[in-house]
Amino acid sequence: MAEGAHPDSVVIVGAGQGGYQTAASLREHGYRGRLVLIDAEDELPYEKPPLSKAYLKGEADEAQLWLRPVGYYARQSIELVAGSVTAVDPAARTVRLADGSEYEYGHLVLATGATPRTLGVPGAGLRGVHTLRTAQDAAALRTSLGTARHAVVVGAGFIGLEFAAAARRAGCEVTVVEALDRPLARVVSARTAEHFTRLHRREGSRLLFGQGVAALHGDERGAVAAVELADGARLPADLVLAGIGVIPRTGLAAAAGLRVSGGIVVDARLLTSDPHISAIGDCAAFPQVRSGNRLRLESVQNAVGHAELVAARLTGESRGYRELPWFWSDQFATTVQIAGLDEGHDTEVVLGEDPDAFSVLLFRGGELQAVESVNRPTDHLASRQLLDRGVPLNPAEAAAPGFTLREHLASHRGEPAVPVG
Repeated sequence: MAEGAHPDSVVIVGAGQGGYQTAASLREHGYRGRLVLIDAEDELPYEKPPLSKAYLKGEADEAQLWLRPVGYYARQSIELVAGSVTAVDPAARTVRLADGSEYEYGHLVLATGATPRTLGVPGAGLRGVHTLRTAQDAAALRTSLGTARHAVVVGAGFIGLEFAAAARRAGCEVTVVEALDRPLARVVSARTAEHFTRLHRREGSRLLFGQGVAALHGDERGAVAAVELADGARLPADLVLAGIGVIPRTGLAAAAGLRVSGGIVVDARLLTSDPHISAIGDCAAFPQVRSGNRLRLESVQNAVGHAELVAARLTGESRGYRELPWFWSDQFATTVQIAGLDEGHDTEVVLGEDPDAFSVLLFRGGELQAVESVNRPTDHLASRQLLDRGVPLNPAEAAAPGFTLREHLASHRGEPAVPVG
């Protein structure tokens, strides 16, 4: 395909948020070629964040998760194909499915996502041991919560803590086991992590840090009954969730000869080492515009931003990915919202004196890197604009009495935006 030419067909492997958004955005940009959306799950494309929140708590049903009703795809001439892609042939520009069918592509978009890590210990295959990534996973967990009495969560990341909150609300006794010294250790500051430790303990959960899991033990029916820790202690458990991270699905890309390193390697335009193949979302390792570091992000915002960029590129607009990362998590009555990306900070400034409503500003070399806002949505919105526009802010200014992010943003609105990167 020549630079700037529209491909006559686009095949998208993976119908998660990124895959769906690529198809939808292509049609919104006026693309009229053949559009095929392939996914191994026999489901309509659906939202994933509610799986560990509203859906798990019984506040949303399956149809409410759908990104679009079934009629949308027919109206937009988007072919939904349920099946597993087993091979990509870059020379022939085809993908092959497990049933032997093949689809030709002018351009291929790999939105293959990631798969949850499983517990590599004896007993990991017992009934009642779960991961949480798909609608099927969430449905099984929601059913289990109806009868479970003792839930053990292995891993205190966002998924683990969101599930722990849902399990407590369902009446389970909950123990969270984390190998590191605090929750969310890889994604938030110690100040924010401390808040979530207090929150979950206040709500009745037990949190154990610096602990590993040695084995899972079952009953005579083959169902999990206990979790054995590395120190030999045993925790009663009739439900176990492994929330220990994910592995990007890169097998198709690697087998096709594409460059893979911590994800499917792409450039700033999200092109792989093959100019006819893009990769987006959780599986893509892309250059972060501010630091230049290659990274992989697991977020709806990132998947949507990637999808929109690829759709724009395939319909004639060439640009690099420059979107500001942002994330959120709901646990009990608390919402944490994060703007920017902390790749190592040396200074923190805390705004707000309420232990349950504050923002942590993270600086490196005097430059604002990220803002974590706990129950302060106004701070989050202002920080996203500050970081996106490159508005200058140093720690001394942020620590001044009476400082607010919103007023600082307002005072700089008339100034030209500072280039990012």
